[in-house]
Amino acid sequence: MEVFLQTLVAGVLKGGLYALIGIGMTLIMGVMGIINLAHGQLMMIGMYLTFVFFHYLGIDPYIALPVNMVCLFFLGVAIQTVLLNPLMKVESILPENQVLMTVGIGMVLTEIARFIFSSNYQSVQTSYSTAAFFIGGISFSVALSIAFVVAVLFTIALFWFLLRTDIGRSVRAVAQDGEAAQLMGIDSGRIKVITMGIGAGLVAAAGTMLMPIYYLFPDIGGPFTAKAFIITILGGLGSTIGAILGGLTLGLAEAFAATYIGMKYEDITSLIIFLLVLSFLPGGFRRLTGV
Repeated sequence: MEVFLQTLVAGVLKGGLYALIGIGMTLIMGVMGIINLAHGQLMMIGMYLTFVFFHYLGIDPYIALPVNMVCLFFLGVAIQTVLLNPLMKVESILPENQVLMTVGIGMVLTEIARFIFSSNYQSVQTSYSTAAFFIGGISFSVALSIAFVVAVLFTIALFWFLLRTDIGRSVRAVAQDGEAAQLMGIDSGRIKVITMGIGAGLVAAAGTMLMPIYYLFPDIGGPFTAKAFIITILGGLGSTIGAILGGLTLGLAEAFAATYIGMKYEDITSLIIFLLVLSFLPGGFRRLTGV
């Protein structure tokens, strides 16, 4: 029972962070109708910013968190304004051109990181990287626990923003029906730019919180893009609540697979779940919850 509870705790803590990664992609998907396949690479840039701040300026990752989010927000805004918006205005045989552009953006970001930092593995070792506390014999990673709490706070803040602010309501309106929103006077182009910035900022926060407990190299973005995509499919395309459930499901699945089957099956498990959802629950959790 203790092993089960320990695995459950680890899965929930990891799942909270996964949910934050998935929410960013889901938000972009809901508003723009495209899957951002550079999502993990944006997180990788946030992780490298954390690495630079820590190793060269001596700034703790959690103190650097707001700066990283602002930097990635503006990077997302620039990508949307300069590269994606022009494509959305062009009639093309391939409506997937925007998705293909995000693939190209991800590749460019990866190679820029490789050029600057090389392909060497990097890490950020803090006093709390390996620290833990115990409750009833169950171990809680300090870094993962902090990351989970921060992820929950950001998720609450995002829901408040979407429900209580004019810009947030505009984001929801564009996500529900972009043409109708534009007829109501909402500048959908501006909303798409803001949404891309918010999505990039959220995934930068996730990357920053991962750095004290994870390793970093230029190609790390690809696997996390895949995780974000799986979470988005699990939750149901465009569903923020579904992304939270999808992130928790993925975190728990990986934790239990690593404990009871073997560490090498951790990533395979997420792919199997992905295939099962596509086969038997194509609408994801959104089909079950209706939101």
